[in-house]
Amino acid sequence: MTILHLALAADWEAAQPAGEYRISTLGRTLEQEGFIHACTDHTQLEGVVQRFYHDIGQPLILLTIDPAGLDVRMEIPPDSTETFPHIYQPLPLRAVLSATAFPPS
Repeated sequence: MTILHLALAADWEAAQPAGEYRISTLGRTLEQEGFIHACTDHTQLEGVVQRFYHDIGQPLILLTIDPAGLDVRMEIPPDSTETFPHIYQPLPLRAVLSATAFPPS
């Protein structure tokens, strides 16, 4: 099983020297939000893109994450009926299986 997270390319690049990624969602850090937002699959990701990322004018990166060994909790956000994976720790770069441009060209 893998989970997905959409990152601004600049945020992903900034995480490289630290060895961990700490951005929860657009403009909010792990510390501010309490967890890192993620999706269970590409269908769920498309809904997130339509709701929150449709007008982003910056390059995006899709992170495919191996959740093994991470503090991931499946939760239903207050404004949703869907269950989403939330990562309750900094995301170690070693847990990222791939980081690809989104949308793919």
